[in-house]
Amino acid sequence: MSGPRTRTIVSARIPLNIVEWGDPAAPPLVLQHGGHDHARSWDAVAAAFADTHHVIAPDLRGHGDSAWSGDGAYDLIDFVQDFACIVDRLGLPPCAMIGHSLGGNIATRFAGLYPDRVTRLVNIEGLGWSPEVTAERAGRDEIEQLREIIETRARYAARVPRRFPDLSSLAARMRASDERLSHEQAEHLARHAARADVDGSLVVKHDPAGYDPTSFDISIDAKHRLWGAIPCPVLLVYGAQSWASNPAIDGRAARFRDARVELFENAGHWVHHDRLDDFIPLVGEFLAA
Repeated sequence: MSGPRTRTIVSARIPLNIVEWGDPAAPPLVLQHGGHDHARSWDAVAAAFADTHHVIAPDLRGHGDSAWSGDGAYDLIDFVQDFACIVDRLGLPPCAMIGHSLGGNIATRFAGLYPDRVTRLVNIEGLGWSPEVTAERAGRDEIEQLREIIETRARYAARVPRRFPDLSSLAARMRASDERLSHEQAEHLARHAARADVDGSLVVKHDPAGYDPTSFDISIDAKHRLWGAIPCPVLLVYGAQSWASNPAIDGRAARFRDARVELFENAGHWVHHDRLDDFIPLVGEFLAA
């Protein structure tokens, strides 16, 4: 495996960090991380596929080693625009994509908007809120929602990055969020999630001004139409112990033309961390089918 190596691509005047593994001439495989995460969280997945693929993992704007948005723009459309820019700038042929959480939402919308650019899609708990929550939010007065969004973003803009005294403290915080992480996994994630300050403390990289990117979103009908426009096979991966709603039960999987749901026991929201040894062969078989 060659890599990881990095390059920078500018989207909407924001420098975005791209991490790559494998032979650039090999078939591309794009990995998109979720919110408050970073591209290096894919290291173990990249290692499994870099011998056969050109693995590409972007840091979202405001995350990892990408720049923060100068005007605080972190709406879902902004992330999808960046994703489309990366695919275009790298000149990627139609290829496979894997996205987790927010990253799954981004890759799935890209696949619906540009169905000829995606050959296989793995979405790890990235369809957004459950149908019940989505319907409740859609039923709220839009003027009230707009006022709430403006006030929330103003509060978030005043936030400062979180600090931790050392790597072990940040790793412990990550294990508190996902108790299934090993100590080694947590330390690896923590090492790439923060940068050292002059006093020796660690400052978390992601922009604390980031808000819920779906707070002012497209309609439920538009989402369903996007999902239904995806012609390639879709693998929807969920953790049995996650907070996320299972699309095989809540009906969302049926909105796709060709989708199947794989539910992992003893896994939460980060299935690719919690059940890595089972996740890799499942995805390998799916990509090779």
